Amino acid sequence: MTDQTPLQRLHRVQELDLSLDQLRAEEKNFPEALKAARAEQDRLNNELEETEITLEGVEKRVKQAEFDLTSVRDQIAHAKDEQEKNAFDARAQSQYGSRIQQLEERREEMEEDLAPLHERQRELTEKAAGLREQYRAGRPGLAELETQDEQRIADLRAQGEDSRNERADLVKNLDARTVKEYDMIRKAKKGQGIAEVKGGRCAACNVNLPVNIQQKVAQNKLPPVKCPSCGRFLIKLEA
Repeated sequence: MTDQTPLQRLHRVQELDLSLDQLRAEEKNFPEALKAARAEQDRLNNELEETEITLEGVEKRVKQAEFDLTSVRDQIAHAKDEQEKNAFDARAQSQYGSRIQQLEERREEMEEDLAPLHERQRELTEKAAGLREQYRAGRPGLAELETQDEQRIADLRAQGEDSRNERADLVKNLDARTVKEYDMIRKAKKGQGIAEVKGGRCAACNVNLPVNIQQKVAQNKLPPVKCPSCGRFLIKLEA
């Protein structure tokens, strides 16, 4: 490595960077089993939340309906009590009877309306319990897959340790401004900051380079020559 020019060492830095880029990309490439398990747990959680929200609304309606029904029943009991105490003639009996009949009809309607609400409440309660159980049952499997993926990522990062160390050693012996500019170009050009000259062309953008540019590149000296088209550093590696 000591007989390499600074530009050749910078090219080696790029080889290491591209290798590390690949490892980082693999880190984000989660296994299908893990993605499926995460998606299923998210689906269950979302469906459970929606079910519980719906159930809460139904429970409020049931509570209000039961309150109203209790009120009507109390009114019926009160009307009957008043009938016994105050209905001394046929006319009074008829008036109280009519009132009680109206209340009884209202009670029946309310009981009929309450029955499907109770049924819906029961269905939603059972559904929420089932979803909750499915979610709990899926957690151990997901946790195992997450642990396996953490190990996968740790292994990938361990693979890159030698490359990171070699890169650090190379960069220490390179001009800091050149390395900084290379990093900026690499970031702007999606990973490639330095390109070979092959057959008189920039290997990155394929532009045909002027002869004077080719001659300067062939010297492999700093500061690096840039491609007039894509702006990458240029290097001549082939004989």
